[in-house]
Amino acid sequence: MAVEAMNAAHRHPYDASHAIGMTIGNATIMKELARGNMGIVFIAYQQRLKRRIAVKVLPKCLWTDDSIRLFEHEAEAVAGLSHPNIVPVYDIGENEFFRYFTMQLIDGTSLAAVLDQTAKNPLPSRRILPVKTALAITRQLLEALEYAHRRGVIHLDIKPENILICTPAPIPIITDFGISRMVGHPTGVSPVLRGSPLYMAPEQITLAETDARADVYAAGVLLFRLLVARLPLAACSSYEDLLRRKAGGHAIFSRTPSQVNPRLHPEIDDIVAVATSAALHERYATCSQFLDALHSYERKHIEYEK
Repeated sequence: MAVEAMNAAHRHPYDASHAIGMTIGNATIMKELARGNMGIVFIAYQQRLKRRIAVKVLPKCLWTDDSIRLFEHEAEAVAGLSHPNIVPVYDIGENEFFRYFTMQLIDGTSLAAVLDQTAKNPLPSRRILPVKTALAITRQLLEALEYAHRRGVIHLDIKPENILICTPAPIPIITDFGISRMVGHPTGVSPVLRGSPLYMAPEQITLAETDARADVYAAGVLLFRLLVARLPLAACSSYEDLLRRKAGGHAIFSRTPSQVNPRLHPEIDDIVAVATSAALHERYATCSQFLDALHSYERKHIEYEK
């Protein structure tokens, strides 16, 4: 099984058709949009405001002490953020069937879908995102993460599936703060492994204390993914094998970005290596440091990559 395919979360079997037509808050549910371990996202319509919105719900059948705490924690974390690259939350509530919160409906496609579609281009030279595009997406994500970090919110699950891309710019929007951590505000949730193996920082795997550097790590893996058609992963036969390699501080990539994509200057290899270092003291301490490195790289090498 390919490791990237492993990232698809186990989907719960809740029959979402029961919710269609139901009123939540001041909106009527129209159709299912997406689902994950932590709930279902629907498209809903607010008649009074004449607009469509997104509603994330946690069905009663999935209520546990931990799931409720995480769900409410996500709403609280995002509600305190206001940034053009982070999905805004409108309201939170509960009825006899769901706990829910409402959000802006983003007119975009997941970055995962964008990458899949790009890989299918009939022209081999266009099966990778343009370098300028990859760097622009990463820079905007780092700016949004730096904003969140300064307000005490660490995402902890940055990956292509949790990023929506609005065209034509493209503009990335970070979604799904379901396992985020608010510094100084414990969730009270049992300490178990949560996240996506490929993008998860080693300290998350060992259940050690996490800080902003966990998001730096994920953003580094994401940058690598945006720059190549396929990540050159060391041989891993399972989730457990990948997690063991990371937890042990071993490299998970068999080649560097410039070795995979000849359009890249080798200096990008050092940037990705620092961002994805298993050793916390060797990793960029902040997203701002990561951003500075990318800005410097673009100033020196972007012409090289045209």
